[in-house]
Amino acid sequence: MLSPLLIISILVLYFSVLIIIGKITSKNSNNDAFFIGERKSPWYIVAYGMIGATLSGITFLSVPGWVGESEFFYFQMVLGYVPGYLFVAYILMPVYYRLKLYSIYGYLGERFGFFSHKCGAAYFFMSRLLGASLRLYIVAFVLQSLLFDELGIPFSITTLLTIILIWLYTYKGGIKTIIWTDTLQTSFILLTLVACLFMLFNNLGFNSLSDSLSHSQLNFRIFSFSDFKNSSHFFRSFLSGMFIAIAMTGLDQDMMQKNLSCKDIKDAQKNMIWFSVILVLVNILFLYLGALLYQYVDANNLQTVGGDKLFIDVIQKGDLGIFIFVLFLLGLISAAYSSADSALTSLTTCFYIDFLGLQDDHSLNGTYVRNVIHIMIAVLLFSVILLIHYFNNDSIIATLFLIASFTYGPLLGLFLFGLFTKRNIIDALVPIIVVISPILSGLLYVYDIHIFKGFQFGPDLIIINGLITYIGLYLISTKSTI
Repeated sequence: MLSPLLIISILVLYFSVLIIIGKITSKNSNNDAFFIGERKSPWYIVAYGMIGATLSGITFLSVPGWVGESEFFYFQMVLGYVPGYLFVAYILMPVYYRLKLYSIYGYLGERFGFFSHKCGAAYFFMSRLLGASLRLYIVAFVLQSLLFDELGIPFSITTLLTIILIWLYTYKGGIKTIIWTDTLQTSFILLTLVACLFMLFNNLGFNSLSDSLSHSQLNFRIFSFSDFKNSSHFFRSFLSGMFIAIAMTGLDQDMMQKNLSCKDIKDAQKNMIWFSVILVLVNILFLYLGALLYQYVDANNLQTVGGDKLFIDVIQKGDLGIFIFVLFLLGLISAAYSSADSALTSLTTCFYIDFLGLQDDHSLNGTYVRNVIHIMIAVLLFSVILLIHYFNNDSIIATLFLIASFTYGPLLGLFLFGLFTKRNIIDALVPIIVVISPILSGLLYVYDIHIFKGFQFGPDLIIINGLITYIGLYLISTKSTI
């Protein structure tokens, strides 16, 4: 275990580099730079940096831990991401670029009207605020247990300092800064991943990939076709992955804001294609890391509860050396803060453009308002993290994630109805539809076993949620007169 002084030094150095990048990239910045990077971001930098933003601290800890319970079945969902990202690249993004949007929810305003626009933005705001807070909370909690408890520093102070540091390097440059900080953070994540794989593989004395998998006490099946009632069934997992990719990337201002910073649609599409390829490969490596971690635990008789604690327990109790501990620390904070900083920027963008309607305000007053909103969002993130910490137990965390997943269903239904029909809707009734949809989905989630005789919804509930919204919109629609 590293000394507290060395850990603090690493954190200070890490954030110093991010702040320096923020200073360099925010020179002569304006609202265009903050919101869409002046549409000058190199597509290959965006693609590489999006890996870090997608791989949150939860992914960093959870994907390896899932291997013990779910084998490699998660890969089925990862495969579904690919057609989902193709849909984003060739169906959604051309619409966003044609309308020259700053916020993608402006499409709903153009297509349906005021209430649809506000509902879409509100659902994104809730889901991203909750998701970013959870991601930061989990990593802050790990850092608290590794370091700050020993120093007697309260969790609230740890969280406050973290939020302030993120605010410092994003408040001026916005997305223009994040494109480059994400690149650094992605590099730390991948370096950690590769170094841990190399160290574990050699430590366990394996000679080949097949050798490392055959010596495990666990099964490592990739595909499941046997039980359709189980959410790990191939077709359910694949379709879940596809619609999750569409909703949580293509309908998410956080992820799309990076794509909209590319100079044109062709660059943005190249970004999405290469991003999807790299993300699949990286997820394969994280799954393989999980297999090696479980084998390391067995070989060294380490005590672990598995799951999200697996990686942490191996780092704390194992004998992998100081270098791996340092990389784990850097990889973990990079995974958390690469999603948190972009969330802070996208939430600011959403509030400024979608709720206040100030997209065309390029005055100094507009910049002042944007900065005030940026501070308000930072305070809101801080408050939600403290609430999560106060009420923390496993069921609360699981419930929060479930609620977050429900918020993307109405977005899915709204966008797909707009894209694939020419029907007009009664815009004022949209708030009712997008409230009813998650409620009905929640009831299905609670009573699915009884209603469908043992069938249980998993991540594929987002499809049902979106379908209910779609049907609801159809019921309040009329044929287009155009």
